[in-house]
Amino acid sequence: MAEALSADYVVVGAGAAGMAFADAVVGHSDAEVVIVDRRHAPGGHWVDAYPFVRLHQASLFYGVAGEQLGDGSVQTSGPEQGLQERATAPEICAYYTRVMDRLVRTGQVRFLPGCDWLADGRARSRASGKEYAVSARRAVVDAHYLEPMIPATTPAPFEVGDGARVIPVNELVRLDGAPSRYAIVGSGKTATDSIVWLLGNGVDPDRICWIRPRDPWLLNRAKVQPDPAVFLGIGADMMEAAATASSLDQMFLRLEEAGVVLRIDTAITPTMARTPTLAQWELDLLRSVDDVVRLGHVRHVDPGRMVLDDGTVPLAADTVVVHCAAAGLRDRPSVPIWGEGTITVQPTRAGFPCFGAAMIGYVEATRGDTDEKNRVCPPSTYPNSLADWTRMQVLGARSAAAFNAEPDIAAWANDCLLNPARVPAEKAGDPAVGAVKERIAAAGGPGLARMAELAGL
Repeated sequence: MAEALSADYVVVGAGAAGMAFADAVVGHSDAEVVIVDRRHAPGGHWVDAYPFVRLHQASLFYGVAGEQLGDGSVQTSGPEQGLQERATAPEICAYYTRVMDRLVRTGQVRFLPGCDWLADGRARSRASGKEYAVSARRAVVDAHYLEPMIPATTPAPFEVGDGARVIPVNELVRLDGAPSRYAIVGSGKTATDSIVWLLGNGVDPDRICWIRPRDPWLLNRAKVQPDPAVFLGIGADMMEAAATASSLDQMFLRLEEAGVVLRIDTAITPTMARTPTLAQWELDLLRSVDDVVRLGHVRHVDPGRMVLDDGTVPLAADTVVVHCAAAGLRDRPSVPIWGEGTITVQPTRAGFPCFGAAMIGYVEATRGDTDEKNRVCPPSTYPNSLADWTRMQVLGARSAAAFNAEPDIAAWANDCLLNPARVPAEKAGDPAVGAVKERIAAAGGPGLARMAELAGL
């Protein structure tokens, strides 16, 4: 017999999105929430992440609105001196455990860890098989619609022959002996992290082969900082770069000149724009790897060779092939956030999913009409291509205009540390902030209009 549970909201997923939503809706209402997650602890993909990963952005931009991640300090030494701290995976997992404990202590939240959510409104324990019949009085909150796909839980997207040494990135730290060669498969943040880790642990760059199907554009971490003059400067640079751009490539090249985006190989025009942040010291390390294979995606790995879309690459007999090729952030279609008895958590500005999920929780707690909630809080998307990235910026700007037109949401957003565009009261009169706002006001109209054209909107 299933145990019957009832709550205002059933949140499916205790990762970044689910936790940010739950924290906000509980913090602004007396709602009761049941959170269901298949993992044994809160934190989502961070529970399974490779051990040397850390946030690629400032800690202040991540987590839940009701509890700051980290202490907001600026790094005082090392290659990122002057930039905001970035939490490690263990720090993030510990943070989400603290947040969940706090939410449960309110008496408004019950957490069902290690449980699969079934389509008929039941949760089943993976350990005991016990079932819960969970009914939602207001909505089932889908907080894993855009859940990242990571190598630890996603098989390599290619065939592996008998005897080939293929490992997910998590296993790098557990190798028993050093191979003569590493083949890193992937174009995104996981691949760059893996290479930086190997080089930082003394591996000669000549021992690394980088299988890079596409070259990526990356955001300059020095520009993505919780200082409004710096962060809003990205918006000004973007609008100015786009206003008279003849193409997407020209817009990105102008953003490169402005120091907003980076590319690993200046001889190659990137076609990928998921734009994780990267620091200059990481870029310098990545550029030391000369053996870059651009023959499309890997299709098959055998001992001694790798077969790709457009050719075959020989491998040393002991080569370790490192799978970094999971999809990462999903670029699934946008759907209305509020449906009939459902809430599908998605970004509500360009990027920064924790802020978006917290905003959805706030809007849900403070408004009743579904159409009104969807009007003031439309979804944005995650990018893949240059056009996707540009579309995300346009949709994010439109969404920001919608929620900032609501005085209470605008006030909440400007007090929320997760919001990268907030202007704290002590910075409101800063001449540098005023100058950036003037640039945005001057270029915003033509810049957004041209971006919409370039993105096909």
